[in-house]
Amino acid sequence: MSADHTVYLSEFSPRPAWLTRWEKIRRGRGRWVVEFVAEATATFFYTFAGTGSTAGYVLGNILGLNLSSVLQVGIAYAVGIVMALTICLTTSHGHANPAFTICAMIAGKCSPTRALRLIVAQIVGAYIACLVIYVQYHNLIEEATAVLVEKGVYDAVMFTVQGPAGIFGLYVTNENLGYVVFNEFVCDFVLALVIFGAIEPTNAFSPPVMAPWIIALTYAVVIWGYSPPGLAANSARDIGGRLAVLTLWGLKASGSRYAAIAALTNIPATLLAGLFYECIFNDSNRTVTSAYLELAAAEKAHQTVIVESIENDDGSSKGSPLPK
Repeated sequence: MSADHTVYLSEFSPRPAWLTRWEKIRRGRGRWVVEFVAEATATFFYTFAGTGSTAGYVLGNILGLNLSSVLQVGIAYAVGIVMALTICLTTSHGHANPAFTICAMIAGKCSPTRALRLIVAQIVGAYIACLVIYVQYHNLIEEATAVLVEKGVYDAVMFTVQGPAGIFGLYVTNENLGYVVFNEFVCDFVLALVIFGAIEPTNAFSPPVMAPWIIALTYAVVIWGYSPPGLAANSARDIGGRLAVLTLWGLKASGSRYAAIAALTNIPATLLAGLFYECIFNDSNRTVTSAYLELAAAEKAHQTVIVESIENDDGSSKGSPLPK
């Protein structure tokens, strides 16, 4: 075997016949379903990790228990992001964030149809995660709600960042939403700028194996420092959580004007960060690193095999199995 021979998983570890048959389906008609589920799983991981820790923090404060902290919440979200990026995105080829999906669509790297499908998947994943966490924490949520009723502060606290609904929906106590928008915009701009730099193929300081950790730690930084004023950072997490609280508690949990601010601010912030990165930091004369060339070669080999398998099934090509 030559040193440059591409080794496929089927050669290294043959799969059972039923999985081989399923792979033929997922490469053809079922590829959209697989992509959708993988993208939804990415935001599920991110939300499941961070919101679960948030639940401990909020409920612990109400019940007088030391269950979590802002430090723990930031670490949990960071680990959830690593889980999402390393496990799911190699299958979904998505972004786990609507703002980056929109950015890819504007750049011509993602079709509007696929972008819509990815965004719906992202929101669904976060929504399911919030409902799962609610069931897991149901007993403690009921206890905390009873405490608020007993103290006569249910109406004042329940649908705030300090209340049980604040575990899933994002609320702010500051009525001056201009400061909230500024905080959200700055944090999202910084996040996006780092992400664009981390995934840059010419960045020798951020090889593919390090990029998920760089992105995750940047999320942790903004959570540690800037979540108290109010921070969404990911529209899928916010919209999915907002739909969850509406499902659980009705329209009174909507979040008023902040709902739109949290859901939409990170989109222009991400677009501007992308433009800023391309104009200031990127340079087409830089050389692509060997690590990224290896990753690109592996992905190209994978796509080639999928196209060939589709052609062999019905005698005609159905186009790229991993479309824009």
